[in-house]
Amino acid sequence: MARLHLFDLDGTLLHGSTAPLEISRQLGLEAETVALERALSAGHIGPPEYAVQVHALWEQLTDDHVAAAFAAAPWLSRIEEVWAAIRENGDYCAVISLSPSFFVERLTRWGAHAAYGSRFPALPFREPVDPARILSAAAKVRIAERLCAEFGVRSADCVAYGDSMSDKDLFDAVPVSVAVNADHHLADRATHSYAGRDLWDAYELVR
Repeated sequence: MARLHLFDLDGTLLHGSTAPLEISRQLGLEAETVALERALSAGHIGPPEYAVQVHALWEQLTDDHVAAAFAAAPWLSRIEEVWAAIRENGDYCAVISLSPSFFVERLTRWGAHAAYGSRFPALPFREPVDPARILSAAAKVRIAERLCAEFGVRSADCVAYGDSMSDKDLFDAVPVSVAVNADHHLADRATHSYAGRDLWDAYELVR
């Protein structure tokens, strides 16, 4: 049976960073975004409130800024090699992230079969963000279920990779999980745990 590998983005494929933080660096708004991410991590705000506030910060954001952020981001090494190996095995790989889809979807160019993120308005922003289109931890599970149906994969044949408690629901929903550079709150729930900057080494744990 084919397997479906499900990857988180922030803190997982991106080492020690998030897509919003990398985007904000391009606009000189790193400190403001760090404060928002701390509030989110502490539970003072939820993903919809975070999205509304970061949308307001990014009023000058363009596609060029996003492209520059993607190029400069601290990616784990050998992402494309892992996804090529997954494809060669007849398996599937997808990225599911709470970060903006206009950043996440760029990963299909590296070999992901699918990439899902929170839906923000088109750039440059002329419309408000719709909180209903911002993903949550529970939404990751629903998207994974849709991908299983699309690819003809059983949930029993899924592998999840993540780093934070936003991946907890997905880890609980699949039989095999890899905590990537995660703290003990998630690592204690995972089948495997990996610390480092090479995705191939994490993939080897379940290969």
